[in-house]
Amino acid sequence: MTTHPDPIYLDHNATTPVLPEVMEAMLPYLSTHFGNPSSSHVYGRRTREAVEQARAQVADLIGAVPNEIVFTSGGIEANNLAIRGVAQAAPAGRHIVTSVIEHPATEGPCTFLEAEGWRVTRLGVDELGRVSLVRAKEALTPGVTLLTIMHANNETGVLQPVTELAGLARELGILVHTDAAQSAGKVPVRVHDLGVDLRSLVGHKLYAPKGIGALYVRRGTLIHPLLLGSPGDLRPGTLNTPSIVGLGAACAAASRDLDAESARLLQMRHELWERLQAAIPGIRLNGHATERLPNTLNVSFPGVSGNAVLTSAPGIAAATGAACHAGSERASAVLLAMGLDPAEALGAVRLSLGRLVAAAQIPEIAQIL
Repeated sequence: MTTHPDPIYLDHNATTPVLPEVMEAMLPYLSTHFGNPSSSHVYGRRTREAVEQARAQVADLIGAVPNEIVFTSGGIEANNLAIRGVAQAAPAGRHIVTSVIEHPATEGPCTFLEAEGWRVTRLGVDELGRVSLVRAKEALTPGVTLLTIMHANNETGVLQPVTELAGLARELGILVHTDAAQSAGKVPVRVHDLGVDLRSLVGHKLYAPKGIGALYVRRGTLIHPLLLGSPGDLRPGTLNTPSIVGLGAACAAASRDLDAESARLLQMRHELWERLQAAIPGIRLNGHATERLPNTLNVSFPGVSGNAVLTSAPGIAAATGAACHAGSERASAVLLAMGLDPAEALGAVRLSLGRLVAAAQIPEIAQIL
């Protein structure tokens, strides 16, 4: 049987491999150190110490205090806990402001609350994929309970003006949540610089295992648990120690490598875009040219669908949109919201670079495309 080499992986915004150092950190907690962190004996103390070290590593990456970190099963749970937990705890007001380009992990709980009688205002974006501060200022009124805006769009990589939006909200006493799943390890995400009260983090977007995430909850934020179990615990249940340790190790690696890896990704992205522009007349960059994640290119190929491009390019593994929309020929709702016509949106391909891509591979990637 003839075997073919694996394609070059250009879908790091969908998921990332587990780093070897992350796997190494996890292994003892899948075997020798199996204790329940809630137990008071030595087996429990060992795992509890490992959990607290991981909590500190996560906090260090985002500029938080360790006791502000709540471990979750991933981004969907983190976003639901932030949005629905704040809604349940709200003493008054039943109004949420979000955007039209949110991930389903945010749009889902907003739609749920809307069905429960909450008012949800969805801010549009401009042709560059960014929420308008003018429109946001109009929407943010004293009756709003929560503003939830993603930090970086998963399809275009465009960074949202979260700091400016949070400043507008905090003047009115409105809580602010950001889904920053795509940002960690790519750009700085210090919570106090962003000015947010709640911030979601997802393990498998930064070289940790799937099924683990975290929610930053600023001290003093009024929020209720979604799951009922241990009284006073915002997220009850036996902790997933191996994955928590892995998340901590991944955050430590991200903190260590942030500047160098961000610069490497930016250089590769720039070279890839230059080569594609030179080789493909009419190719279009979707989203802001500079206010975007350093690893992400969303481009529309003229006169052909993105699916057709990728089918014809088996040497690369990429996406036509968000991973959760894979296999669909429907135009991306994010790109349509930015004003692209359906044909342009259908021609889009998302190329997301990461640690599996070497700079020496960029000419080959461009040639394949």
